[in-house]
Amino acid sequence: MKKILAILSEYGYWGIELVGPLSKLEAAGHKVEFMTTHGKKSEALPPSYDSTYIDPPLGVCVTTPLAEKMVKEFEATNRLDECRNMSDYIPERPYHSKQNFLRELEAYYVKVNESIAKLTDEYDALFLVGGSGPIVDMVNNQRLHELILGFKKADLPIGAICYGVACLVFARDFNERKSIINGKHVTGHCIEYDYHDGTGFLHTDFNIGPPPYVLEYMLTDAVGPNGQYHGNFGKETSVIVDYPFITARSLQCSFEMGDKFVEVLDKGLKRYGW
Repeated sequence: MKKILAILSEYGYWGIELVGPLSKLEAAGHKVEFMTTHGKKSEALPPSYDSTYIDPPLGVCVTTPLAEKMVKEFEATNRLDECRNMSDYIPERPYHSKQNFLRELEAYYVKVNESIAKLTDEYDALFLVGGSGPIVDMVNNQRLHELILGFKKADLPIGAICYGVACLVFARDFNERKSIINGKHVTGHCIEYDYHDGTGFLHTDFNIGPPPYVLEYMLTDAVGPNGQYHGNFGKETSVIVDYPFITARSLQCSFEMGDKFVEVLDKGLKRYGW
């Protein structure tokens, strides 16, 4: 058995993007535990368990009856009632304007290194769950960036789906400031599948219209001339493995991503989809 640490947004995750890979990982005998930015419960976004919901870019019901059933059954287990609190492990990086900045920065890295050592000893992989929620509290989260960097340094698998993939763009060493996916092959939301309007979150009273960034453009820039972004527009699924990264475009890829995650953990898969 191997253990996977799944990171979820406190502003809503897309149901099958957790439950699909989770079902494959657990069927293979692995254990998945959960963490959110402040330890609050993560909840599935309502459209992700509504099989009548029409996705605007695709013009079809994207939540299948099977996905609706699986997500509702998972939510009923209350497994997300007690999530680990990321802020208990990774402190906030001090501002440069702090009076005692140098000493505080040194203490920051000591704490980060201690926590990363413990987490990478306890867990065998990291999983960044998608949905619109990550846009709010995961993508530009300095604490999560440290976790991602730590798992990469430990050469452990890092899976990401949908807007969870965006976290990889910004998880950069604070001194080098170079994308960790530079030179890699990745997938993620292509522009054809982005919303024009209606990007919403739980625990807020508004939608922000379109996503605040075009993920395809960010990924294309981040991988650079020696890597490649694969949108696979028109293909039902898009899953790319370029170790240590396992990236998946969107909800339709959930089960395939889970299969490849298992192959990475159990069979040493290093490359898939390109």
